[in-house]
Amino acid sequence: MSEAIPDLPTEITPQSQDFARWYVDVVRRAELADYSPVKGCMVIRPYGYAMWELIQQGLDRRFKATGHVNAYFPLFIPESLLMKEVEHVEGFAPQVAWVTHGGTEKLEERLVVRPTSETIIGTMYAKWVQSWRDLPILINQWANVVRWEKVTRLFLRTTEFLWQEGHTAHETEEEAQEETLRMLGVYKEFVESELAIPVLDGQKTESEKFAGAARTYSIEALMGDGRALQAGTSHNLGQNFAKVYDIKFQGRDKSLQYVWGTSWGVTTRLIGAVVMVHGDDGGLTLPPRIAPYQVVIVPIPRGNWRETVLPKAQAIRDELAARGIRVHIDDRDTQTPGWKFNEWELRGVPLRMEIGPKDLEKSQVVLARRDTREKSSAPMEGIGGHVEERLNEIQQALYDRALKFREEHTSSTDSYAEFQAIMEGRPGFVISPWCGSAACEAAIKADTQATIRSIPFNSPSADGKVCLKCGSPATVYAWFAKAY
Repeated sequence: MSEAIPDLPTEITPQSQDFARWYVDVVRRAELADYSPVKGCMVIRPYGYAMWELIQQGLDRRFKATGHVNAYFPLFIPESLLMKEVEHVEGFAPQVAWVTHGGTEKLEERLVVRPTSETIIGTMYAKWVQSWRDLPILINQWANVVRWEKVTRLFLRTTEFLWQEGHTAHETEEEAQEETLRMLGVYKEFVESELAIPVLDGQKTESEKFAGAARTYSIEALMGDGRALQAGTSHNLGQNFAKVYDIKFQGRDKSLQYVWGTSWGVTTRLIGAVVMVHGDDGGLTLPPRIAPYQVVIVPIPRGNWRETVLPKAQAIRDELAARGIRVHIDDRDTQTPGWKFNEWELRGVPLRMEIGPKDLEKSQVVLARRDTREKSSAPMEGIGGHVEERLNEIQQALYDRALKFREEHTSSTDSYAEFQAIMEGRPGFVISPWCGSAACEAAIKADTQATIRSIPFNSPSADGKVCLKCGSPATVYAWFAKAY
């Protein structure tokens, strides 16, 4: 049954009043996405999709630079294929969408709408791999997946979402582990350098790992409300799927061996992360590298401005575009300059350029930064270089600000009472010693809603420490947080 689509918000709820409401207001008012009449699904609007295209392009370049190629696999997976990998099925069972009919005819075998593609891809790899010479296989696909969600959160949790999923097959365990960590590193570098979001990289616990994986690694980001968001995952599948789907090859020593597999992915939730990390009560604040428009030029309409100001604005636009800067002129007669300023601020455009008759006389423009709202004048001569410099400053400033926020919202404690007290508010990350027990992990989650987000690669030794929950000797320091 379809659900009624709520009216577009006219005002943005302040973050301090209701962060969740603020988020939805910004996503909808900035025209990134909207609810659809299909329960649990969203419509990604052009402005939001332009961000996804930039994310795609940036990642795709990196994948290809590391030797990967793109392919496409079917949306539908036969039930018999999925059922082969028991742990995988159990992990996804509550979220699976089934196709039972083709037209009016009942299908002989039910089909799953892919929640992820290890099963169908593994089946194909079994056909393609005969010898060690056929390895490695390094394939990625850009696709949609379906996981039935009870709660709809635009970009964060929807029944259908867009992502990329890499699936690789290797000759040795060492190669697969190297690939798993390499791709996690690609995600970390991309998210930090392009989205200006600092992330924590490390390993997931057994209870938090991907269904069917030997080991799962992730990058974790901290949102503006102190909750964590899993921003990307990379899984070492070991030989689990290879054994189930019979992906074998003749080794260099002529023996028959199973391949070692990996899979890794990021989704459109990265757009939600950008909103929550950088946005404010005025709306979006976009890092220049993924802003659909990096610069918006607003001509000030006074006198015969279409004969004087507009041609100069167009010349500057052409100069910026020639440098590869994404630039837009807002020359609409239907809105005032003040209305345009507010609108482009809401949409998070990193740099606004104002040009009026007085600016022409002085051969200058006025530049307004979205991140700090600072205004300054810049000469028209050499404006391209000046704008590039300013955009680089904004990109770095957003990263630095997000890193400072994370540092200010990361605390450490060995005391469970203190841990519980911290988790009452907007806690951020809490670093505590943990014994490695799934029972303790589950009890902490039941008490506080906090989960272990990561065991970071650079985590210090927990020798001599005891678990904050049970008092047994600690094995590691874990990073806990409430999460999306």
